[in-house]
Amino acid sequence: MDNGNEMSSSLTIASSSYLSNGSSSQNLSAAATGCSNLDNLSLNKLSANLEKLLIDSEYEYSDAEIVVEDIPVGVHRSILAARSQFFHQLFKRGNGGEVKEGKPRYSMSDLVPYGRVGYEAFNVFLSYLYTGKLKPSPPEVSTCVDDDCAHDACRPAINYALELMYASATFQMKELVLVVQRRLLNFVDKALAEDVIPILVAAFHCQLNQLLSHCIHRVERSDLDNISLEKELPCEVSKEIISLRLKSQQEAELIVPEVVMDPLHEKRIRRIHKALDSDDVELVKMLLSESNITLDQAYALHYAAAYCDPKIVKEVLNLDLADLNCRNGRGYTILHVAARRKEPSILVALLHKGASASESTWDGQTAVAICRRLTRPKDYNEKTNQGQESNKDKLCIDVLEREMRGSSKSVNMAISSQVIADDLNMKLHYYENRVAFARLLFPAEARVAMEIADASSTSPYTGLSASKGSKGSSGNLREVDLNETPSVRAKRLQSRLHVLLKTVETGRRYFPNCSERLDKFLEDDDMPDAFFLDKGTPEEQKMKKMRFMELKDDVQKAFYKDIAESRSGLSSSSSSSSSPKKEGANHKVRRK
Repeated sequence: MDNGNEMSSSLTIASSSYLSNGSSSQNLSAAATGCSNLDNLSLNKLSANLEKLLIDSEYEYSDAEIVVEDIPVGVHRSILAARSQFFHQLFKRGNGGEVKEGKPRYSMSDLVPYGRVGYEAFNVFLSYLYTGKLKPSPPEVSTCVDDDCAHDACRPAINYALELMYASATFQMKELVLVVQRRLLNFVDKALAEDVIPILVAAFHCQLNQLLSHCIHRVERSDLDNISLEKELPCEVSKEIISLRLKSQQEAELIVPEVVMDPLHEKRIRRIHKALDSDDVELVKMLLSESNITLDQAYALHYAAAYCDPKIVKEVLNLDLADLNCRNGRGYTILHVAARRKEPSILVALLHKGASASESTWDGQTAVAICRRLTRPKDYNEKTNQGQESNKDKLCIDVLEREMRGSSKSVNMAISSQVIADDLNMKLHYYENRVAFARLLFPAEARVAMEIADASSTSPYTGLSASKGSKGSSGNLREVDLNETPSVRAKRLQSRLHVLLKTVETGRRYFPNCSERLDKFLEDDDMPDAFFLDKGTPEEQKMKKMRFMELKDDVQKAFYKDIAESRSGLSSSSSSSSSPKKEGANHKVRRK
């Protein structure tokens, strides 16, 4: 039976019931119930019909587009204007910015000045505008990839709710603002203190006073340090929280000279942090030498791992003045802080220097667990085509899981004598070819390895990129400097070789199967020279590129084998070692 017949049948039943039983109160009640059912049925029908405009391509009659995460979403201006005063004013002005195929096009980043609204969140918001119904949260963007998480206050769940809030508040849907605000209020009491910060920022920008007040009092009672608050919060909010903390300490008579930080000591620490903000490591060294403060006492590496450029983190690491497993006031090691930032180059630099991936926070979270609770399934399961940048979230998890496995193979840099002769130029040629393949197939991973090897501080990498230049395929290997003595040239090439070896070593440590396959390919006589893919006759170029594509496929398979082994090894080891503690771990999750 179709919906039209259902509506007619409901109306007939309600009418006949009223006529056959007279005017008793029971009959009136039945008639009212019938009318109510009819209203609900009509509204559901209207809602379903309008939803077709969003989900059914046969009803594609949109007259405008809103671009979200580089994806154009078709909308109907009349519906949006009728539902939202914001869109009414926007379309009334008629300034779409640009017109695409006769349709005005708007950018979400321009419409929402603060915060972020993702593709999935906007589609849920749009569905609410059209149907009046709020869809469930899409799990691919509102949960994390930690199997032990209840997803009741993890960062992806919070971020998704914040995206809905930014859309609801900006586009002036007051009833939806109230719904999402209740959800965020619930998060504030359950989430980690650092995850309350983005909720507080959203409440500030969206002028949600109730939510803002709740967040301020939660953060004020937390163990987040004042420096972090000043760095991450609007100035007036951080000042208010610091003032509340001072007031509560005074009222509780907690100010004791022995436990209060010396103002001069705190000033010196702030100067060190400001020097890091200015990317001035030399100034950091000078400030350390002029005072009795150490890098550990200033939590300088914690600060750098959270806020500074990865190159600055590496420069501070190279000072070799810090304990890499030093914990800050919240019990976080430097690696824990870096895991929250999810920057692969910083994580690898710390691991390379000896940071322990097995260290846990006071509530039992390792660096890889922290990364997993910050990562959405959408990002973790994102498919990457050959040669494309790997997803940073996924790369961080894979690197930390491999380190947790503790199965990094010892690096054997001895290569077959058939491949590399004793001649220095031949060794350079081999390793530059190898690094060139890595840069082409795995750009993100190769970039991390090169940063660890200080490749950016040496002469530019040659290989594939050099073949496109005008100075020859190997640049610094074949160019002749008449003013360069043989000894100076030999020293320069030895330094170059050291950088290449270190780059390859890093690749071997984190992707051993891929490295083994590269070894085999580079020993093949028919392997196309990475320097000369564009050289020779058209037929020769065609043969070289065909062989090269075969190599790419084999290397990609090896890469996925690495990842699979890393996960299976970690899973088996963690299940066997942590099973007696499972009940306690679950209790910790529920408590948060």
